[in-house]
Amino acid sequence: MATHQTGTRDEWLKARLNLLEAEKALTRQSDELAQRRQALPWVQVDKEYRFDTDDGEASLADLFRGRSQLLVYHFMFGPDYTAGCPSCSMIADGFNGFAEHLANHDVMLWAISRAPLAKLQAYKQRMGWTFPWASSFGSDFNPDYGVGLSEQQQSEGYEYNFRKSPPMSRATPDASNQFAKASGVDGRTYLRELPGMSAFVLEDGVVYHTYSTYARGLDGLWGAYQWLDRAPRGRNETAGIWWHRRDEYAQK
Repeated sequence: MATHQTGTRDEWLKARLNLLEAEKALTRQSDELAQRRQALPWVQVDKEYRFDTDDGEASLADLFRGRSQLLVYHFMFGPDYTAGCPSCSMIADGFNGFAEHLANHDVMLWAISRAPLAKLQAYKQRMGWTFPWASSFGSDFNPDYGVGLSEQQQSEGYEYNFRKSPPMSRATPDASNQFAKASGVDGRTYLRELPGMSAFVLEDGVVYHTYSTYARGLDGLWGAYQWLDRAPRGRNETAGIWWHRRDEYAQK
């Protein structure tokens, strides 16, 4: 017997139409928020960042590759990691297909991480990814955009998601320890990398920062969750962390 409320087709339709009104309101609100994102003031990027890419050393402007817009996913893969963050990996599994569409619509999509390029290339090959991925190893790019911490910041407090965070506890959360182990590091080393995305525009040879988001602000980029939110049992995470790198499921 079904454990959820059941009903007739007419009852379902009535409830569905009520829900549709709420969905339409949310869609309109989402459209308005998108316009507000695009209306944010642009901030000129004055620092000269250098990145290692498959094609050699590159500046931030070089990453546009002839487009006027650049979207960066701040992928958690620190210098000491032996593999990328499982959560970031699940998000990045969706990049291959739409990166090509974006590139043909004046938008370049890149992942950027602090790990050396050789580590990124090996992991990219393992995962079968083709989207561009740059190393910011030795650069201030990650800390400047709120996704790279030092040991001192962990001990003294830091800013993330536009809020001041207190010193990080020596006892890291279970989920972080689980992901840290999967990434080949201890919990505090794992948490020196943080997830986020940033947007940039190139106009008249000048690069401007236009937008960044972090934490739950990344939910909309997590394609699998958009499907789960429409599944009968939703995200169904009562048992805790359930996802793994996609080539690891057969091992579980």
